[in-house]
Amino acid sequence: MPHSAPKLHNAMWPGLVGKGSDAGQEPPISLERMLELTAAANVNGQKFDGIDYFLFLPHTNPEASDGELLAIADTIAKHGFTVGSLVAPVWPGTVGDSAMGDAAAKEKFLSAVKIACRIAKVFEKHGVRKYGVIRIDSAEFGVAKWRENPKANTARIAATFREAAKIARDNGQRLAAEGEICWAGMHSWKDMLDLLEEVGMPETLGFQADLAHTYLYLLGYNAPEHALVQPGYTEAEFWPAYRQMVARLRPWTIDFHVAQNDGQVHGAGSHDKTGKHCPADDPAGKLDIVKCSGEWLEGAEDRGIRHICWDGCMFPNTTLEDPRTWNTILETMIAVRDAHGWN
Repeated sequence: MPHSAPKLHNAMWPGLVGKGSDAGQEPPISLERMLELTAAANVNGQKFDGIDYFLFLPHTNPEASDGELLAIADTIAKHGFTVGSLVAPVWPGTVGDSAMGDAAAKEKFLSAVKIACRIAKVFEKHGVRKYGVIRIDSAEFGVAKWRENPKANTARIAATFREAAKIARDNGQRLAAEGEICWAGMHSWKDMLDLLEEVGMPETLGFQADLAHTYLYLLGYNAPEHALVQPGYTEAEFWPAYRQMVARLRPWTIDFHVAQNDGQVHGAGSHDKTGKHCPADDPAGKLDIVKCSGEWLEGAEDRGIRHICWDGCMFPNTTLEDPRTWNTILETMIAVRDAHGWN
């Protein structure tokens, strides 16, 4: 049946992530163009309610003045959108650096969180933002260095995350760590759970679940010892394993990405070896999107989730510029809300 909640958002960062000027890369798609493409989507009169987005160039200068940020908020609101979750620029090469790094790297990481909190508050003052989290990860790409001393390195990431969570709490924000196989200490469902428990601040720092990335958790892609199914699994094997994983991470889940995955890894530029997002109707997609979403959205309202967001990183620009892409995504999001939403 139709529901009014959660609100349906589209991510702006597919216009950025993996894009650039290096050999083999496609150019970024501007924030304005991503807003236009999102606003044009329409399924029987239902449109996207809002956007989530990454706080870095070329979409946003993290050092922008309040006036410049308010102008961006006006542009977003002009399309009838609200702003939900924001991606803090924690990666090396943006503002931040590794949460597992030395004191200088840690300070850069915390600086990125402070910047995200400042921008969130400007948007809230404007009125364009009323809900959502600030997304982070360990910003330590790859697991080789982490594996040199897993216990100590997880403790180091957790210490940085605790300081970040205190900054967020003092600014009225919540942080969500997005589990992806490419980020050290967050590269398997078990290591992600260990990190969340080590931080131990569930009221301020939780988990961002993405259907594509957590599917690779299930397969144990970067941690075979934590695989819950093996290649060639049957549906009878899949669902008990999937529910086992979700049951452990769902209590921590405060932000949710609807996505599809074909069981492969994919990347471009500096953002390599991560879960491959597929179009919502990709025939190679491994997930029953609506059914899988229901596992994560159980009790979502009680955990403060007020919106869900589509994530489809590293699609070719021709796919992103095709209106059919966004109508299909919106139709899928509506189906998720009809099945598992609330009023």
